[in-house]
Amino acid sequence: MTTFEELKVNKSILKGLDELGFVEPTPIQEKAIPVIRSGVDVLGIAQTGTGKTAAYLLPIFMKLVKAEGEDPRALILVPTRELSIQVGEDIAELTQYSNIRHAAIYGGIGWTKHADLVEPGIDILVATPGRLFDLYRNGVLSLKKIKTLVIDEADRMLDMGFMPQIRQLLEIIPVKRQNLLFSATFNENVEEMSHEFLDFPERIEIAPSATPAELVQQSYYKVPNSRTKLNLIRYLLQDEQTFSRVIIFVSTKENVESVFKIIKRKTEGEKRIMHSNKGQNSRVNAINAFKDGEVRILITTDVSARGIDVSMVSHVINFDLPQRYDDYVHRIGRTARANNTGEAITLIDPSEEYHLRKIEEVIRMEITEMEIPEDVEVMETSKDERQRQLREIDRQKKLEYPDFKGAFHVKKRNFSNKTSTKPSNPPKHAAKQKKHRKGRRR
Repeated sequence: MTTFEELKVNKSILKGLDELGFVEPTPIQEKAIPVIRSGVDVLGIAQTGTGKTAAYLLPIFMKLVKAEGEDPRALILVPTRELSIQVGEDIAELTQYSNIRHAAIYGGIGWTKHADLVEPGIDILVATPGRLFDLYRNGVLSLKKIKTLVIDEADRMLDMGFMPQIRQLLEIIPVKRQNLLFSATFNENVEEMSHEFLDFPERIEIAPSATPAELVQQSYYKVPNSRTKLNLIRYLLQDEQTFSRVIIFVSTKENVESVFKIIKRKTEGEKRIMHSNKGQNSRVNAINAFKDGEVRILITTDVSARGIDVSMVSHVINFDLPQRYDDYVHRIGRTARANNTGEAITLIDPSEEYHLRKIEEVIRMEITEMEIPEDVEVMETSKDERQRQLREIDRQKKLEYPDFKGAFHVKKRNFSNKTSTKPSNPPKHAAKQKKHRKGRRR
């Protein structure tokens, strides 16, 4: 097994690694560090939770060596404020015995506060695209010394529509630089981005794209409706010792609030919620409290969950499935991090069975079905929810079979063919007679 010393990591960084308890490099670190050090462009594909952040940070530290000048020499672009904060914290921990300087900037707070961070001079800048251009346009930030550009979570960058800003950035920073692109999934869009962004890259892939972490035990329950989902979650969370630190993923911020109201009243332990409508301080405080063990249950959407790097998450519960199948991999990657085991539980109603099958195709494995415990009350599905499910199932069948007309279409056609004794358009003279009679009554 290769050691960090054999990878020629700086002594000051080795001291930080030792203090953090990192004994040996992960597979992505072992493969990526020597290649990045060679100076070539790199395309890194690795599951979340495998140590890919340190895989690009460590060779950057080795390249920078020490503090120098005022302008940043390495730029790390990330899609969300939470991930910016997380990468900034990783840098702070790893460089605690080095004088390398850094700043993490993101939207949600006044840009002048971040201007104060970069003004004394920094070596590494971690940024979301919007805030980066805020500082650049206001003359606070110079990018003329950038020698290394990292795009982290490239798939999410594309999903959030940041490609125009990235293209604009490439026109500003020096042409002569090293480019590093990291992603947990590799789809057609990421491939196109790599062709445009990287020059003759070295591809490093420790597992096929969209492969879940091996230490995650995956299962699912078939439930008829949302109310039964809530009953099942309440039942599972009664076991505080097993479900010690839990993230519940919900697809929309409205549903986050609804789930929180029920879970808050019916389960033990502190709970917090995170979604895009929450203020920055609230979201940061929720993550920190969850990391520190003060919060047992965190309920969140996909967008705000990037950047949650907590090593002892016991369970991820998918209250519903994500709109993008690749996000399933990101969700369950929040557990079983840093060589710990974890469990991912998914709850699906009849309209979500189609999406579960598609996810199994993406991850190339079958997910184990579990039986609903007898003590869980199975609720009757409301008429509105059943109609919603049927319409979604109709939509899915149309996607699979273009000639399928749909159950709702058939009903409408049959109704229109019924014979009616009432004329659809009464004769004009009948209307006149009715008007005449009405006038005579007056």
